[in-house]
Amino acid sequence: MDVSVIVVSWNVWGWLARCLASVREALRGLRGEIIVVDNASTDGTPERVREAFPEVRLLVNPVNRGFPAANNQGMAIARGRYFFLLNPDTEVLGRALVDLVAYADAHPDVGVVGPQLLNPDGTVQSSRRRFPTFWTALFESTWWQPWAPPRILQHYYVLDRPDDVVQEVDWVTGAAMLVRREVVERVGPMDEGFFMYAEELDWCRRIRGAGWRVVYYPLAQVIHYGGRSSDQVPALQHLAFQRSKIRYWRKHHGRGAAALLGAFLIGQYLWQIGLEGGKALLGHRRAMRRERIRIYREVVRGLLQEAFPGAGKKGAGGGGVL
Repeated sequence: MDVSVIVVSWNVWGWLARCLASVREALRGLRGEIIVVDNASTDGTPERVREAFPEVRLLVNPVNRGFPAANNQGMAIARGRYFFLLNPDTEVLGRALVDLVAYADAHPDVGVVGPQLLNPDGTVQSSRRRFPTFWTALFESTWWQPWAPPRILQHYYVLDRPDDVVQEVDWVTGAAMLVRREVVERVGPMDEGFFMYAEELDWCRRIRGAGWRVVYYPLAQVIHYGGRSSDQVPALQHLAFQRSKIRYWRKHHGRGAAALLGAFLIGQYLWQIGLEGGKALLGHRRAMRRERIRIYREVVRGLLQEAFPGAGKKGAGGGGVL
């Protein structure tokens, strides 16, 4: 079998149906299969998949296991030479999947191929990256991002190269990525310690470290609507993103770097809690401010656990922080 398309879903049936319809068409000309791993959806997704897409191999989790773990479940039963990991809020365009497989077949030293992602309006969505520096981690996706020196994020987002040229990159985002089976067998699957976010960054780093190339291939295109699952729970989105960032830094740069980054991020959230509290005291949209404070407090607790593991446990040296 040429390719196994693996889609992880959580309460996004409307988007998933569109995605699966596009995959069904994209597989024409290939020997392929579709695997959906449902992470305990409550919107009837499993039943609807069985009815509308009977050819799909469906795995249903009793709890939300997170993005990496669910993808690993799919890869464990997949039969293809390649695994095409695809978000449910996507549409595969034209011959994108055929072209990705053909490119990978012609370049056996390439372990991962990422298509060009498009926004719904047809503009190019950033999906290729260099590995982050510590400065990148401090600014990217934080309240300080608008004040970042331009060169830091331009370098990270590879804005110094044209986006319509096939090119080797450090990593591609996980909304759509073709991975060679041999790579997974040699390097291992995704790290399930990440719940979501940064798992593809970590994976591509391990893959490149094992000698494989990662390629951005803009001749294949996929529309990505973005964030349809994570947007449902803002606290989870904040916490998962920042915890994953700290986990990545501890794993690849050491505990000291992770602790320093964690302290910086915690400080930002504490500052925001103070701002929201001040606005609430002034009577400005108090219900919204209280909800934001609740979310940010939850994030701070999670970041303390991630950045300073064991600090709150007995015997960890003093009374702990939790």
